[in-house]
Amino acid sequence: MNSYQRFCFKILGERLKKKRGDYVQLRNNLMRARIKVPFEAYLASAYVTAFIVGIATAILLGLFSYLLRIPEMITYKGTLPDFLIELGQYRLLFGTIAAVVLSLLIFGGVTYVIFLVYPSIHAGERRRNIDATLPYAINYITAMSTAGITPAEVFKLLGESPIYGESAVEAKYIVREIEIFGKDLTDAIRIVSGVTPSDRMKEFLQGAVAAISAGSNLTDYYRNKAAQYTIENRQQQKIFLETLGLIAESYVTALVAGTLFLIILQSIMSIISGEVSPMFLYVVIYLIVPFGSIMFVILISSMTPEV
Repeated sequence: MNSYQRFCFKILGERLKKKRGDYVQLRNNLMRARIKVPFEAYLASAYVTAFIVGIATAILLGLFSYLLRIPEMITYKGTLPDFLIELGQYRLLFGTIAAVVLSLLIFGGVTYVIFLVYPSIHAGERRRNIDATLPYAINYITAMSTAGITPAEVFKLLGESPIYGESAVEAKYIVREIEIFGKDLTDAIRIVSGVTPSDRMKEFLQGAVAAISAGSNLTDYYRNKAAQYTIENRQQQKIFLETLGLIAESYVTALVAGTLFLIILQSIMSIISGEVSPMFLYVVIYLIVPFGSIMFVILISSMTPEV
């Protein structure tokens, strides 16, 4: 927790302790994302930051609107009640107030929503990383277990190996439960399995608890799980490549051939009708093509598995 978060906690932290029950999902996402900030401090930072951003943008846009006299540029050609016509002479004042209020609500609200959504996004990124690195981490665990190292020491060694990404982070939390909080191995694994964002990791840890409780051979269990997740990874990569090919075909059809067809069609229609307004072409070239390409990039990025 940094100094800014401590400052926000001093302002609102005690009041927000009463709202823990209203933000169960946020608390769970903070734990899954391994964000090392207490819930009250994080939520207090969200409130304070949203207020600061809202006030700052409201002042800037209010000054911008007032100095450039933007409300006076807006005209309405139609019938209005007499009292609205009389208030028209104060439209600069009312327009500036409206700009300030809307800026405060919109930018402050968006900032607050970003704070609420960010832990779930980060937890999703951790889930993808864990799913990708788990087969290799289990192979490492299997090798260590075959060498006769105890399960607790195996997880400690895994946690000290950063090449296994977020899987190593989960192993660190198992070791923390054992060494700092005095839990035994099965309780530590059970606690971490309930918090991890990865269903794969949860299944693996719960299976390890069952194997330990039943007195089964852990090395055989690790070896079977490593083979299972390796096969599943290959299947997911195959599905991803097939989906990527389908997306590529859609991109060529929609944003290459489709836009060319629209441009040619609009050009022919303009020649036939004698109109020379290029507005439709501007929309296609400067809006549909770039924003469509950006959406395809975001889609592919969100679907691409970790390597």
